[in-house]
Amino acid sequence: MQEERRLAVLRAIVEDYVATEEPVGSKALVERHSLNVSPATIRNDMAALEDEGYLAQPHTSAGRVPTDKGYRLFVDRLSTVKPTTTAERRAIASFLDGAVDLDDVVHRSVRLLAQLTRQVAVVQYPTLSRSTVRHVEIVALTPTRLLLVLILSTGRVEQRHVELESELGDDQLAALRSRVNLAATGEVIGDAATALGALVQAPDADAATRAVVDALVEAMSDHRSDERIVVGGTANLARFGDSFDTSIRPLLEALEEQVVLLKLLGEATTGGALTVRIGAEGPYEELASTSVIATGYGPDDALASLGIVGPTRMDYPGTMAAVRAVARYVSRILDES
Repeated sequence: MQEERRLAVLRAIVEDYVATEEPVGSKALVERHSLNVSPATIRNDMAALEDEGYLAQPHTSAGRVPTDKGYRLFVDRLSTVKPTTTAERRAIASFLDGAVDLDDVVHRSVRLLAQLTRQVAVVQYPTLSRSTVRHVEIVALTPTRLLLVLILSTGRVEQRHVELESELGDDQLAALRSRVNLAATGEVIGDAATALGALVQAPDADAATRAVVDALVEAMSDHRSDERIVVGGTANLARFGDSFDTSIRPLLEALEEQVVLLKLLGEATTGGALTVRIGAEGPYEELASTSVIATGYGPDDALASLGIVGPTRMDYPGTMAAVRAVARYVSRILDES
């Protein structure tokens, strides 16, 4: 009973501190929350939570604020992730459903996450090496010029033009298209490239097959987007000007380094599971005043990660819900695209 009551006190202090940005005293808890105990009992609980490292007292006469350990207990004891409202789900769907291609999906996701959470949003482009080939289209622009369209499970589309040494008839084009799709469709990128390479080794491989396969394998090995990160909502950090030197300046510097951001998101590689790292739990000591909430997204296994980065004083339940909801919608869009 005592443990549950103290957890309720901690939960109330976290909620009030996030909302007011001021240390929370026992009087405020009595006035704002129905804890059904006396102010003296609350003061004793606060003192016990402080002794156990869950709360800190910035000044002698001030109230308490949560520590990283306190935030961690608060997050770990959330029974469920707060569900998004019908209005929020409708807003997410209408905003993301209008995306026209992968770039648009990624940039819309960043803007949406930043708006929903009022934090800095980070979205990693889908990793090419984990994607599969959905379809290869080969279109004759002229009898000696082909357009290759490579469509991947990530929603990524690669186009290449191929110049042929001699004209290709309609029947030859249809046969080439069939062979290429039979070899590559449904295969992970690496396996698809290997299967296409085998077509070139066949005794009956002609110049057109070699040219098309070379172009497709080149497109599949193009890793330009494998470590691309898009960031949005940096202006939201202006809300935390009171702690600029300790938390905001290091975070602004980190946002300029793609490698740092990839490492911050690094643990979120399985779809559906949220990763919440608070303060010093992160990989960088200079970001000890920062929390990261991230998850993987993608139609099958997680293809990449998205999430938010911000000061430890944040609305964890609401932010976790927003990150999970956006990831699910992005996964659905990529799956249906």
